[in-house]
Amino acid sequence: MVARIKRTQSLSRSLNYNEKKVQTGAAECIHAANYPKDLEALNFYDKLHRLEHQAALNQRVKANSVHISLNFHESDQFNKEKLCAIAETYMQGIGFENQPYLVYQHHDAAHPHIHIVTTNIQRDGSKIEMQNIGRNQSEKARKNIEEKFKLIKAEGRKQQQDIELKITPKKIQYGKSLTKRAITNVLEEVISNYKYASLPELNAILNLYNVIADRGNIDSKMYERKGLMFSVLDDKGNKIGVPIKASDFYNKPTLKNLEKKFAENEKQKQPYARKLQARINWVLRKKEQSFKGFIQSLSMEGIKVVPRQSKDGNIYGLTYIDFKNKCVFNGSDLGKEFSARAVLDQLGLAPTLHQKKEEQETRDNPIDSKLINQSGKHINEHATAKNQKEDLSNVMNVLLKPEQNNDYTPHELLKKKRKRKRNKLSW
Repeated sequence: MVARIKRTQSLSRSLNYNEKKVQTGAAECIHAANYPKDLEALNFYDKLHRLEHQAALNQRVKANSVHISLNFHESDQFNKEKLCAIAETYMQGIGFENQPYLVYQHHDAAHPHIHIVTTNIQRDGSKIEMQNIGRNQSEKARKNIEEKFKLIKAEGRKQQQDIELKITPKKIQYGKSLTKRAITNVLEEVISNYKYASLPELNAILNLYNVIADRGNIDSKMYERKGLMFSVLDDKGNKIGVPIKASDFYNKPTLKNLEKKFAENEKQKQPYARKLQARINWVLRKKEQSFKGFIQSLSMEGIKVVPRQSKDGNIYGLTYIDFKNKCVFNGSDLGKEFSARAVLDQLGLAPTLHQKKEEQETRDNPIDSKLINQSGKHINEHATAKNQKEDLSNVMNVLLKPEQNNDYTPHELLKKKRKRKRNKLSW
C-alpha cells in the first residue's frame, strides 16, 4: 500500500474533486465518519458544511483541508466493507479517528485506491500537527494495515516505485477513454505535484501523457484574452479531437491561475537546481557518447530530456524534467553549459548540426554558396544575398531608365537668337 497526504486551503475543492467523479460514475462515496446523519441521508452541502464548520473553529490555520489517497497493488482484492475498515484503521493510526471524514472508492485507474477528505482542525479548535506525519505516523499505519489485511507490501524502494508508477496517469489514447476524464486525471497529477515556471515547461510534462495546453495563435482573440484550451495529442504530437476549455475543469487550470503557480514554482524549484546540474555534469563526463546515449544515461538517473527542434530537425533547446524532485528546468536557465548548443558541443555533435544547417542554406541560395573569401571560409550568405539584391536593383534601374534624345547639338554651334527690340512709347 502507498499512502499520499496533501494539505490544501480549500475543503470545497477537495470535496468537489471526488463528488465530480461520483457524478461521472468514476467514484463512489462509501463511508462518512463522525457525521450526524447516515451516509445515505447526506447531500453535497451536508458533507461540506460539516467539514467547514469544524475548520472554522481555528481561523488562523489556512491550510485546513487534508486530502489522502491510499493506493493498493492491482493484485489485492477488496469489497466496500474491507476498504472502509482499512480507512478507519489508517485514520486511527495517524490520529484522525475523531475527525469528520469521507471515504471515496475510485474506479478510474488500473489499481484499487480510495480517497479520504477531512480537516486537521479538532473540536476544541486546536490543529493536528502534520509535520513529518507521512514519514512517521503514516508509515507505521501502512505497515500495520499490510499485516492486518494481508496486503501486498510496498516495502523496499524498487517495489514501492513500481506501485507508484502504476498510480500515475497513463498516456492518453484518443478514443479508448473519455477525453475530459482522462485529461482531468493528468492535470490532477501534474499541476499539483510538479514545479514548473512557464507554459512550455508545463507542456514538457503534459506532452508525456499526450496532452497539451494551447493558447492559440498569437494573433487570435483567445491569445489576446489569455484563454487556454487542453487537447489530446496523437503519437506524432498532433492535436486530435475537440479541445476543452480550461475553465470547464473542476480545478480551473486557467492561464490566470497557472501564472500564479509559475511565480510560486520559480522560487520553490531553485533549491533543486544545483543537484540537477551535478547529475547532468556526471553524465556529460562520459566519453564517446551519442546524444541518444546522453538521453538514456540521464533517464537512468530519473531525468527526462526533452529536445526542442525546428522544422528542419535542428535542436535549438533542451528541457530537463527531474522526476525525483518533480521539477522542470529549461537548459539555459540552469546555466549556459546546460543549453542545447553547449551540450552538443561537449558531445562533439554541434559541428554536424551546423553543417546540416549550412547545407540547407546552400540549397536555398545555390549562388551564395560559391562565394568564398580569401581565408577559405564562406562569406556571410545573408549579407551577400542582400548585396546581390542591391546590385540587381541598380542594374534594373539603369535598364528601365527612359532613353535620352540623341539629337544633341553642341552649345558652341547653336546660333544666338536675336532679341526683338520693342519701340518704347513716350507719353
